[in-house]
Amino acid sequence: MTDPKWAVATERGRYYTDPAGGPDLISVTNVLSTSVHKPALVPWGAGLVADAVLDDPIVVARRARTEPTALRKELVAIPRQYTERAQNLGTRIHNRAQADVLGVPYPADPEVEPYARQLARWFRLWHVDLANDVEAVETTVMHRARGYAGTGDLWVWLRSGRFRRRQLWLVDYKSSANKPATTVYDEQPLQLAALRHAPEWLLPDDSSEPAPRVHRTALLNLRPRGHRFIEVPSGRAQFRAFLGALQTARYLHTAPGSYPTVVPPWAPDASERKAA
Repeated sequence: MTDPKWAVATERGRYYTDPAGGPDLISVTNVLSTSVHKPALVPWGAGLVADAVLDDPIVVARRARTEPTALRKELVAIPRQYTERAQNLGTRIHNRAQADVLGVPYPADPEVEPYARQLARWFRLWHVDLANDVEAVETTVMHRARGYAGTGDLWVWLRSGRFRRRQLWLVDYKSSANKPATTVYDEQPLQLAALRHAPEWLLPDDSSEPAPRVHRTALLNLRPRGHRFIEVPSGRAQFRAFLGALQTARYLHTAPGSYPTVVPPWAPDASERKAA
């Protein structure tokens, strides 16, 4: 999706400016990217580099002798470039999803089209009436007391309750060309819990009102040839875990970058170190 209106990129990651003039609010994704360890990223990045070497080992071996500095720079950049391409595709998929829900035109994009077809299939499967069942799309929620904000993808009423009673779902789109449609990462329930438990959301005129009560939360994993709608927990336990991550992120964002060296007071240069 495009950057939310009040989102601001900083050297510490994304924050939201409060349109009411309060303190800046740290974004939900910033909290989780700062605080949640992702051990799979290192072997994943190493695998991308290994694949690049194995794709053309003769050329790589020759360049290792003739231009090792340039080769190393290119190999190191491979995971970042892959991530940027995936993020770009994800943004376009979110934009297309938003356009489809709102019924506005979207430029032709062959790479996005398979994901859009899967989203349309999901809407048909659940008999979603876009005009009457969609409560909100791409909407920013805020928890001013806790100091965070985030933007949800879709609030939609589904006939999922007992006797087909309508329930309000908060749905987060996740797209990938390669990952299994069943993929759920550890931090995703925390993300949905943070959005679900934020008490306010922003209206188009930048005022705020109480956010509606969400009954259930889920990921909609979109893949080029299929999709999977996966309910994930977002209750009190997940919200408490998010608040712990929030504390950690705040500490890391304000922690000093260096600390003083301690030497015995009788050391020859002790006074100089103390003065420094």
